Amino acid sequence: MTPPPRLDQLEVRRTLKRAGLRARHERSQHFLADPDVLQDILDLAEPAAGVRALEIGPGLGILTGGLLGAGASVTAVELDAGLAGVLRETFAEPIATGRLVLLEGDALDLDLVRLVPPPYRVVANLPYHITSPILHRLLGAGPRAERLVLMLQAEVADRIAAEPGRMSYLSVFVQYHADAQVAMRVPPAAFEPAPAVESAVVVLRPRAATALEPAREDDLWRLVQAGFRERRKMLHNVLARQLPYPAERVEAALEAAAIAGDRRPQTLGVAEWLRLLEALR
Repeated sequence: MTPPPRLDQLEVRRTLKRAGLRARHERSQHFLADPDVLQDILDLAEPAAGVRALEIGPGLGILTGGLLGAGASVTAVELDAGLAGVLRETFAEPIATGRLVLLEGDALDLDLVRLVPPPYRVVANLPYHITSPILHRLLGAGPRAERLVLMLQAEVADRIAAEPGRMSYLSVFVQYHADAQVAMRVPPAAFEPAPAVESAVVVLRPRAATALEPAREDDLWRLVQAGFRERRKMLHNVLARQLPYPAERVEAALEAAAIAGDRRPQTLGVAEWLRLLEALR
């Protein structure tokens, strides 16, 4: 196995140059180049012999090498053909022995939750421009991972783990499915090239079971989406405009759910949305 590049910006640039590659902004390619951050991610993921990990966007294989080095087996999905070539060369031995399964293609075209038999973990430096659809695919259907350790744009990480008062549709969706914690913040200097924004590592621990059956869950997301279409407006006005119910029914449901009609959507936690859904039946 060829060792992955040392964790510093210069060596990452050299590795890309040797392969005739460059970081592509349109694919959110920012390669981790800080050994302390790598170790912190591995500490959160706890890879070991017998652990199966799914990695999305392995890039130059820096995180991949850490997972394999700790004894885990890895399934990695890489869109960039040039980077996939580097990975095949770097990790020829684990690929040959089956410890690394490298899939070249778009993660959004794959049934991600069925690529690795459960139990498994997701450990990834996610391409920032596909964060939301990837989270929907990883959490929206089973079998869900037992743990997700994800490098995200810090603004998105904060939104995912937000408390009532700063909630968004994405906050409600993720927190319905999992406990969410922002474990650490990562400065731009930890990457090559440095992104224009701060990053953060989020740890998600999916719940063993969700509160609703799939069909009823669809009703929940329609309700939450309706509320956040006018996030700065009062709920009794927003929902009366966005839902196919008369204003009187909306007012009665809010009262039954013990939610003041003059509250804004971002102030509601997951449990309150569930109560409101039940009241609207």
